[in-house]
Parts: sequence; structure tokens; C-alpha cells
Amino acid sequence: MTSATTKLTPQATKTRILDAAEALFVSGGFESLSMRQITSAAGVNLAAVNYHFGSKDALIQAVLGRQLDPLNDQRTHLLDKFELEQGDALTCEHVLAAMFLPAVRMFKGDSAQSGRFLQFLGRAYTDPSPVVRDFINTHYIQTLGRFFVAFQRTLPDLERADLGFRLHFAMGALSGILAGGNTQRLIKDFTQGHTDEVFLLSRLSSLMVAALRAPLPSPEKANIFSEIVRLHDASEAAPPREEAPLNA
Repeated sequence: MTSATTKLTPQATKTRILDAAEALFVSGGFESLSMRQITSAAGVNLAAVNYHFGSKDALIQAVLGRQLDPLNDQRTHLLDKFELEQGDALTCEHVLAAMFLPAVRMFKGDSAQSGRFLQFLGRAYTDPSPVVRDFINTHYIQTLGRFFVAFQRTLPDLERADLGFRLHFAMGALSGILAGGNTQRLIKDFTQGHTDEVFLLSRLSSLMVAALRAPLPSPEKANIFSEIVRLHDASEAAPPREEAPLNA
């Protein structure tokens, strides 16, 4: 708590509230947040939160925007640059680099929030709250659309619906892992101790490219699993065998 003799500036108070709300959001998600927790962690009273933000929903939107606005600005700027430079030679790897490189560099920065940045991203993109989902899907709709069009351009063989599902699946899986916490250890294991951003970027992209470019299953592959399921169901339906007596 701030001492009675210390008076924070309005901007310092606002920053403390945002920092506290962000840390609580990362650790437990939006629905677990309470104004009591926020005021206690920030060392301010409820009136200060209401003055600066007005509501819990507006506060979490400010928390998201503080991190995601500059991130998505950098992403679109990098995508613009790659599209201008590469023209028809633009690849899926270029689009993924535009998506991941700004986040990797923010994570490797020296700010107070950089250490938990990837975990914040994971939480932001997996939190089920309608307040969070609606904000991301509406506030960043242009960014999402730009990247989807770029992926369509570099993966022309994929149907729109299939591409959408693959992106949703791959990004959702990655976000879920990041939201789990201990990102420093996670990244260290993932990169086998390498600290170079290019190494991390190449590993992340290789997983995404594999998901996006994986061929659809052939009828023969579907038949294999059909036979496996049939054998499983048959074994489940069979009556249990009677065991022979021990003295037999």
C-alpha cells in the first residue's frame, strides 16, 4: 500500500491499476478478477479505479489494449513491409514471421512486463469471457482480416473454411500452452537453451507451417481408423472371459 504521505500522480495511479489488473488477469483470467483484488494489489481505493476506468469491463479492455495495440501495429507494419518487398514471392513463412517476430521481441525486452508477456498473450487469446473475446474480435478485426487474406494468398490450395479452422486450431493450441505459465522455462525447453530470436522464430513457424500445410487425410487413411474403431467397439461389446480357477 502507498503510505499516507505519498501522493501519486494521476498517471502513476492509472499505471499501478493497469499493472495490478494485468497481473491478476494473467494468473486467473477475467472472471476471477474482482475490484477488491485490484484495489488491494494496486494500493488504491475503488474511487480511483472508477475515476480512471469506470467499470471492470473498461479496465480489462484498457489492459488488453495497452499490450495488444502496439503489438498489432508492429505486426501489420511488418506484414506491409514483407508484402511490398516480396510481391508474388511472399510465403507462409513471411506471414508467420510478421505475426510472431514482434511478440518474440517484446518478450525478450527489458521492460517490467516483458517477462510475462507471452503468458499474457496466451491468456488474452484463450480467456473465454465474452468481454475479452468481443474486444479482441472487434477491436482487432482489421488486423485479423489482413493476416487471414495474407495466409489465403500464400496457401491458395486451402479452402477458406479449412484455412480458418487450421489457424484457429494452431493458434489456440499455442495460446493455451503459453497461458499455462512459466513461459521462461517453456521457451528454454522449446529452444533447447538457444537464446537467438531467429532460432525461436524458426521453431514456432515450423510447427505452424506443419499444421497449415498438412495434407487432408486420404480415404485409405480414414478406412484405417474406421477399422480401428470397429475393432475397439467389438472388443467392448464382447462378454468378459471367465478366468480359470487357480486350482485348475
